[in-house]
Amino acid sequence: MDTCTLGNLLDALGGSTLRLLAAPHGLAVPVTEVLLHDPHAPLPERAPGALLLAVGVRGEEAGPLVRAAGRAGLAGVVVRGDAPVPGAESAGTALLATDRDAAWHQVFQLLSSVIGAHGARTAPLGEDALPGDLFALANAVAAAVGGAIAVEDLGRQILAYSTVPGQPVDETRRQGILGRQVPGSPENDEDYRVLYAANGPLRLDGISAEELPRLAMTVRAGGELLGSIWAVDTGGLAADAEDALRQGASAAAMLLLRARAADELARHLSSDLLRRLLDGSIEPGAAAHRLGLAPDAPVRVAAFALAGAATAQDGGQAALRLLDLVRLQCQTRYGQHACVLLDGVVYALLPVVGAADHAADRHVRIADDIVRRAEEALRIPVRAGLGHAAPGVAGVRDSREDADLVLRVLGAGEVAEAGQVRERTSLLVLGEFLAGRRDQAAGPWRDVLAYDAEHGTEYARTLICWLDAGCDAGRAAQLLVVHPNTCRYRLRKAQRQLGIDLDDPDQRLVLWLQLRTLAGLRG
Repeated sequence: MDTCTLGNLLDALGGSTLRLLAAPHGLAVPVTEVLLHDPHAPLPERAPGALLLAVGVRGEEAGPLVRAAGRAGLAGVVVRGDAPVPGAESAGTALLATDRDAAWHQVFQLLSSVIGAHGARTAPLGEDALPGDLFALANAVAAAVGGAIAVEDLGRQILAYSTVPGQPVDETRRQGILGRQVPGSPENDEDYRVLYAANGPLRLDGISAEELPRLAMTVRAGGELLGSIWAVDTGGLAADAEDALRQGASAAAMLLLRARAADELARHLSSDLLRRLLDGSIEPGAAAHRLGLAPDAPVRVAAFALAGAATAQDGGQAALRLLDLVRLQCQTRYGQHACVLLDGVVYALLPVVGAADHAADRHVRIADDIVRRAEEALRIPVRAGLGHAAPGVAGVRDSREDADLVLRVLGAGEVAEAGQVRERTSLLVLGEFLAGRRDQAAGPWRDVLAYDAEHGTEYARTLICWLDAGCDAGRAAQLLVVHPNTCRYRLRKAQRQLGIDLDDPDQRLVLWLQLRTLAGLRG
């Protein structure tokens, strides 16, 4: 692969994660590794291709560090924030910035992922000796161990398995490969418990007479458990099978970490693209291409929000968990998909497939399922609003505005698409318009409320029930739980004492709108 350059990094992470402040030698400067600044250790005398993260150094105080990096031939320095760095223009090295609240370890991981994707080294891990993927690794370990190999994650999902000819397997392995999942049983649970507590390879008997024994080992990175690797023992394992399995577990850990970094990078990029689509800071066609969508592919924005949390900290943590849950459900249904958390709301971009009405119904069902799962997992009520279907990616902002408006009229646990609550959202918009204009917010509705407050009457409630009932005194009386004559009497008194002309349809309409939207009354 080609060596990564500054331009490649900006193409992949440009936006909130990485911004260019200065590039005296252009964007074609190669970047081969990422270094974390250690204030207690000097910079290397020469480190061409290295990108230095200015950990612990304020941007406005980074001048000496940037000049030292230039003398060492570093590719560039990354600082937090956009504060001016004195002398940066003449330092002879590129200067880049990341968000002031960005976590350095996340920045390191993202940069390393992009550099690694271009075939450069980001750490001395001996990666060149690794097979290209887990299946190749499984075959290599199977040949060394002398038995069929399976690599699993923590969910006991089979990530890869060997295909070496002539290696016998049992029915349990065969079923696991077919379903890509280890069959569950209490005996299996006990085997995994013992395995996860072991420090090295472990020999396990078959859980039935038909099942062959296993040689197994956990896959770990440092102290973190990532999964496990299993060898079927037919009695012919190699003499050094345990050492071979130990080496295979170490190599599997590197591949799993690499895959995790790639997944994290993909999620970050898709989230950042969706954020920029939602706020209109990116050209829709370019975003569509990078998201793997056709520019004219119809899409819909779904918005999910918590209906309450005990504290702001609890709400922030719950919102992140909600993001993970929405992303998982969308990936399950649509594959790799764009989701992002903005101002406490989780947004997801849903593809519109088939007829518009059928797609809307399906999206509502999916959103409802996500809400129920989220409420069960988080123990906090959730609501979901879906915007109108946009005819292409250029309409994502409009669909997001629809979804936000729908969220505002929904209660805890409610799910709706914009077309289902159009009347409620229209009244919300009208109410905000009326409240925002002094001349429109005035009118008889204020006189009615003031009269009721002073005299203890119920004219406002009577009027809204009568208007909601289509000016039918009988139906209004049922809503008020009074005799129809009492309702008619109140209406006559209100007209006479407050000067309201209920025979004028325009006055009736405006009075109803004001009582509904400004006074918040319902029949």
